[in-house]
Amino acid sequence: MIELKRVCAGYGGRDVIHDVSFRFETGVNYCLLGPNGCGKTTLLRAMSGLIPHTGEVLLDGARLETLPRRKIAAKIAVMSQINTIYFPYTVYDTVMLGRYQHMKRGPFGGVGARDREAVERCLASTGLSDLRNRLVSELSGGQCQRVFLAHTLAQEPDAILLDEPTNHLDIRHQVELIDYLKDWTADGKHSVVGVFHDMNLALRLTDRALFMKDGRLLGSGRFGEVAGRAFLTELFGMDIAGYMIESLQKWEALARW
Repeated sequence: MIELKRVCAGYGGRDVIHDVSFRFETGVNYCLLGPNGCGKTTLLRAMSGLIPHTGEVLLDGARLETLPRRKIAAKIAVMSQINTIYFPYTVYDTVMLGRYQHMKRGPFGGVGARDREAVERCLASTGLSDLRNRLVSELSGGQCQRVFLAHTLAQEPDAILLDEPTNHLDIRHQVELIDYLKDWTADGKHSVVGVFHDMNLALRLTDRALFMKDGRLLGSGRFGEVAGRAFLTELFGMDIAGYMIESLQKWEALARW
């Protein structure tokens, strides 16, 4: 569905990612893992057409830069972390904004029956039906993130690109968000590509991992087939496996109380 061929991209004339080639298949969930500053977010932005790139980004075989923005938005949705909400829209209106690219233009355009049905379905699937008339600016962080998930789902994209969406959520709402996304992709027709710092959350959601360092793709595949102890130590500059084992031992001790 999304294919990268020798993609380079960055900011201010300086490339952050270098010669990245990869094919993201429909029906498969992926996570991007690597240290801070390795280019994970930059790669997502290049994949979605939010920043210029060299090389090729292909969406269903078509070069991304040749496609109108509305067509890209109908295929790919981007969901980032939510810090502060400034606008006083209701939950319903915020989710309806996700339908923009599907709405007809012209004198007989606007919100149609299909748009209303899609919004109702997304509100129900994210447990927001009872909050439909609340202002987004009055909601908790976990509720806001569910609103923006519903907004994203209302686009009816084939793929959602996640940029650290759980950073400001407590652990319950982190897991809840991941599980909503797992349900959405369970039909095998949708995919998620996510940037995560928490590897446990990444493994809860994804089937394949891409490991990046210094703007380059170092490896990809099933996590257990690629991410050996030495590989992760080299990638992150610390003994990740040892840290996880130590944490597990502490939790096992707590579980016996």
